[in-house]
Amino acid sequence: MPLSFHACFSSFQPLSLNLEKQLICPICLEMFTKPVVILPCQHNLCRKCANDVFQASNPYLSTRSGTTVASGGRFRCPSCRHEVILDRHGVYGLQRNLLVENIIDMYKQGSTRYVKLDQPMCEDHEGEKINIYCITCGIPTCSLCKVFGAHKDCQVAPLNDIFSQQKAELADCVAMLVGNNERIQAIISQLDETCRAVDNGRRQKSKVCEMFDHLFALLEERKGEMTVRINAEQDEKLNYIRNLTKKYTEHLDSTAKLVETAIQTMDESEMAVFLQVEIVEGTSTSHLDKVQRGYENMDHFTANFELQRKALSQVDFIKRKLLHCLMRDTMLNVLSASLALMLAEKTQCLHEASKFRIILRYEH
Repeated sequence: MPLSFHACFSSFQPLSLNLEKQLICPICLEMFTKPVVILPCQHNLCRKCANDVFQASNPYLSTRSGTTVASGGRFRCPSCRHEVILDRHGVYGLQRNLLVENIIDMYKQGSTRYVKLDQPMCEDHEGEKINIYCITCGIPTCSLCKVFGAHKDCQVAPLNDIFSQQKAELADCVAMLVGNNERIQAIISQLDETCRAVDNGRRQKSKVCEMFDHLFALLEERKGEMTVRINAEQDEKLNYIRNLTKKYTEHLDSTAKLVETAIQTMDESEMAVFLQVEIVEGTSTSHLDKVQRGYENMDHFTANFELQRKALSQVDFIKRKLLHCLMRDTMLNVLSASLALMLAEKTQCLHEASKFRIILRYEH
């Protein structure tokens, strides 16, 4: 049994919508316009859109009649951000996707056989199609609304004119966003290189640690020399005092023996024997050295490190760090201003895109 028109349309509509989504250019947001070029990443673009993206990414390349004449160049795929490198032929050196072009032709031929049944209608006037755009209120409406309805005092324009105008504005915004994304990607690449350069600062840290190690070694060496001098004089004085103590001890022992002999002699009752005993004087210590006052003082080894302490506390990097700080702050200010400008441009484009989506919904 043959299918009815509505049954055919209902079965064709999902397939048609899915196919149409696959045939939309990511730049102009319309169905691909021949010739269609295929990028190395296997994504497709209208050749005109590819040329627009290329020129937006390479604004300093000379152009003639809208066609790039400079040799070579590069841009990024708007779908996957893959970098596309062009030869001297520019976008005209990209291969055409004949398969997609044939599919577009077949789709357009097949879609003309079916009637578009989802034409938006006016909610206030039954049976009236949405065919004009109220510029004052910013919404699509019908002719009766302009003549008798809520928009009779408003400024209106044909829906097709506003649709084409805002679609062109959105395409310009998309191209601008693509160009801004290229510039942001360049800034990100530059920041990555800067990050890698900063990461190489580990070598500077190693040098600083090496210099401090040399200072530590020098201080240890100097400490050893000074402590050796203190130990040498300390040992000299201790040896002298010990020797002098030994001499005084020997003299004391000799004097004790002399005292003992004298006492024994005094106990002798025989005068002749008493007179025969010889007692030698040995009580004098004049031949022994005496320690000078202050000999034990070691205060002359006191060291004043205040000057060195101040010098070490002021150890710092060379003054070139001020120039680096100024350059860093300048770069950050430039990046902040660029990002703020790009954000403002994107906000404006998103605002235009929101208006475009409203019109696009009514147009389709």
